[in-house]
Amino acid sequence: MALPPEGGSVAEIAPVKKPNPDTFKEYPQAIGQTVRQRLPEKGTRRDDLTAGLVFALVNIPQAMANASLALVNPVNGLYTLMLGTPVAALFTGSRLMNVSTTGSLSVAAGSALLGIPENFRPQHLVVLVMMVGLIQLTAGFFKLGSLIRFISNAVMVGFKTGVSLLIILGQLDDFTGYNSAFKGRIAGSLDTLLNIGQWQWSAVAVGGLVLVLILILLRTRYAKVAYVIALSAGIVLGVILNAVIPGAVEMIPPLPDKLFTFARPELGYMPVLLPSALGIAIIGLIQGAGVAQSFPNPGSHGSDISRDFLGQGASNLVAGLFSGIPGGGSMPGTALVVSTGGRTRWANIFAGLLVIPLVFLLHSLIDLVPLPALGGLLIAIGIQSLRPGAIRVVWVTSLPSRVAMGMTLASTLIMPLQYAVFVGVAISIMLHVLQSSARVRLVEFLPVEGGFPVEQDAPQRLESETVTILMPYGDLFFAAAATLEDLLPEVGSAQRMVVILSLHGFEEVGSTFIGVLRRFTETLHAADGRLYVVGVSPALIRQLERTDLTRLIGPERIIPATPQLGGAANQALAEAYAWLDKPMRYAHL
Repeated sequence: MALPPEGGSVAEIAPVKKPNPDTFKEYPQAIGQTVRQRLPEKGTRRDDLTAGLVFALVNIPQAMANASLALVNPVNGLYTLMLGTPVAALFTGSRLMNVSTTGSLSVAAGSALLGIPENFRPQHLVVLVMMVGLIQLTAGFFKLGSLIRFISNAVMVGFKTGVSLLIILGQLDDFTGYNSAFKGRIAGSLDTLLNIGQWQWSAVAVGGLVLVLILILLRTRYAKVAYVIALSAGIVLGVILNAVIPGAVEMIPPLPDKLFTFARPELGYMPVLLPSALGIAIIGLIQGAGVAQSFPNPGSHGSDISRDFLGQGASNLVAGLFSGIPGGGSMPGTALVVSTGGRTRWANIFAGLLVIPLVFLLHSLIDLVPLPALGGLLIAIGIQSLRPGAIRVVWVTSLPSRVAMGMTLASTLIMPLQYAVFVGVAISIMLHVLQSSARVRLVEFLPVEGGFPVEQDAPQRLESETVTILMPYGDLFFAAAATLEDLLPEVGSAQRMVVILSLHGFEEVGSTFIGVLRRFTETLHAADGRLYVVGVSPALIRQLERTDLTRLIGPERIIPATPQLGGAANQALAEAYAWLDKPMRYAHL
């Protein structure tokens, strides 16, 4: 028997339990059950496999094209499909969300790598994508999914429109075979269009064939494989032209002999790439939130956006270790998986894994892809990404929406995309503040005998020996509080009045409103008046106590909210008329 600890007794020592041999037998069973739950079910396996195969076939050319947008070897886009897509599918809260390469993320990555010498871009890409993953993992860990709602629809429409235009303009060099001396996309595009005589018409023929075929096939029953068919036609035409005129059409760089290569990140690049990584991470998270809203989990109204952050972060962290480009929630990819029969997260797992054997089988064919064909494919993607209907809705909604959309669109075209997203976020916040402060209203409640009170605009001035019931509508943050102060009635020469201010529904207020309330209370006291604050939440009561407003107003005149609607106001109304020594006109509100 073991001795008791110093100062203890034998009775305080719990008896040592002998391990049960059967317990250790349960661990393999539990692990096996967990693994079996993660395996594809027999009833959905075939559907998920079919959806994954279709996605893999369609997105191999798109991933390569997106890697071109990121200014790296097209094979880097395939790494994201092979590794990032299945890893994300294991962790996202949205079971059908497809995480893969997207045009906006690729353009943003290209903007971040634009000033870096070409032979150093692969090392910078590794660090950039891994940092994007770490930022997204951090956002998911701290449950920051709710912050996405502060990005307005007008800003997102402007941002997506700008990205679509950048994709189109950025491919004119490959599409035409003319290399502009201007670095900016807009200046370079204008230079390309003005020098039509220097275009390589063999490149235009290949790119134009792919572009026209995609736009036509997308309107037919072959829409799901339009990109595959069009790119195959471009390959055939490119091979023929190069056979007739050697070097007539430029090809993509050949695929490496080793498909996967672990890349050691150079941590010294992190400070330089941090702002770009933060911007790209935000773009990816916004896109993912949009996918989750459009494709909620079956049987539910939504998904855990913060868990989607974790899935996208894990995807980019793994893809970055193997030189993949940034990936994020893809609306077209998710729509393709769902429309081709995908039923569980295994559709996206199969989609990524099937890219590996397909690349090995099509290795020699992929090496024959002409650069103009990828350019035509990307221009088609850019055209398809434009949403005239969404632009029109924002335009006709309101002037602030038009301004927000226009400013965001302009910022995407004139500054690096990974920084333009910060402009969009700032515009969203400013728009929210301006609209919220403009929506603040202050109304007066007039009791009505035998009925509900009548609501009308607050009076401009108070009168002596009267009781006025006021209630604000809207937010009470700093800008709105200043607006509310302008709406409060003036005391003027009035004496002995009572104001009952209902704050029902406000859990807490800002320091600016506290200052407004303090000044209004002091003004009433100077005129021998009183202020009642009614319908106050427990949290707001504590705020008033901490800011010394309870003492200024009077603790007896701060009345907490009651379960009965209007109960606190009725109590204040009775006390106010008693203090004025006047009979109440009506028994209650």
